[in-house]
Formats: sequence, C-alpha cells, structure tokens
Amino acid sequence: MLVLVIIQFFGIEKNNNPIASKNAIEEHYSVPPKIQQLLKTSCYDCHSNNTTYPWYSNVQPVKWWLDDHIRDGKKHLNFDEFNTYTIKKKLHKLDEVVETINKDEMPLTSYTLIHDNAKLSATDKKEVEAWVNELKKEIR
Repeated sequence: MLVLVIIQFFGIEKNNNPIASKNAIEEHYSVPPKIQQLLKTSCYDCHSNNTTYPWYSNVQPVKWWLDDHIRDGKKHLNFDEFNTYTIKKKLHKLDEVVETINKDEMPLTSYTLIHDNAKLSATDKKEVEAWVNELKKEIR
C-alpha cells in the first residue's frame, strides 16, 4: 500500500501541445471535416502531439501505462509530424492506417472500452479508406 502512495509522486511529461504543428497532416493535405473528426476522436490521443487525458490518467501506475501507449503510438505514426516523413514512409503509414482499422487492431480495444465514441463503424472505415486512397494519389 505504501508503494502505491509513493509512486503517486512520480509524474510524466504530458503529451499536450496546444499549438498546431506546421508538419500536421491537415496543414499540407486535404482532410475533409468528417475524416478530421474521426481521426481526432479515434486516433489523435495516441497518434498526435496533443492528448486529451481522462481523470484516471493522474493515478499511478495508470499514468505510466498511458504514457507508454502514447509514446509507442507516436513512434509508429504521428499525424502532427506527418509532413516530416519521406514520401515512401507517408504512403506506407497510410497503408498501415487502412490495414489496422480494417483488422480492428486500431483503435485499441483497451482504448475503446473506455472511449466508446472512438469505435469506427463499417461506414467510418470505408470513408477513411477512400480518403487514404485519394491522399495517396495526392502524395505521389
């Protein structure tokens, strides 16, 4: 019990950057409002530079667990740094977006258990896939 109390004093650097990145995907490519909202609701907490933290993120060891997920998510894909990627990497990451949402690997089940609104419907997935296919043409 004492350990649980002590670890509460160990913080993390939160992933909060209210200033929009000049490298954000929407700063360089067409992102329709519906797609932007889907990305924000279902992806950006772990795949951008600005996470909306729930109340329980202030409790250790959950704080560390969430921080690890966010760091890992940003390592794989960061929509706020998308324009820093090479063309080849951009195209690959977009393919991964479609693949992971169609396999129901993203958003993570552990995330959608608490964030029910982050679940993507079949229609949402088709719309994201159509947007990705158009975006890939724009990038090439």
